[in-house]
Amino acid sequence: MVNKSNYSIHFSSRADKELKVAYSWYEEQQKDLGNRFINEVGNKIQTIEQNPEIFSVKYKLYREAGLSSFPFLLVYRINKRKRSVRIISVFHTALNSKNKYPVSRIS
Repeated sequence: MVNKSNYSIHFSSRADKELKVAYSWYEEQQKDLGNRFINEVGNKIQTIEQNPEIFSVKYKLYREAGLSSFPFLLVYRINKRKRSVRIISVFHTALNSKNKYPVSRIS
C-alpha cells in the first residue's frame, strides 16, 4: 500500500553544501561515483519521506539515516505538524561527531 501522505523534505544550507562537496569529491575520484552517491542519498530520502520515524532518535530530536555504500549519515528532524523533514547535515562519519548537530544558540 502506498502512503499518499508523504512528508516533504527540506535541506538546510549546511546540508546542501555538504551534499555538493561530497558529490564533487566522489566525481573527482571516479567518473559516475558522485552520481552513485547522489542516487543512494535519493533512495534514503525516499525512505524518510515515506516513514520518517523509521530511524531512531540519536540526540535530542535528531535522527540519523546511514547510507549503505558511503560513509555518510543524513541527520534530520521531523516536524509532524507541518508533515516535513529538515535534513540538517549530510555528515561524513570520519569527521568529529561533535560537529554533527547544530550548536544551540541558547547559553
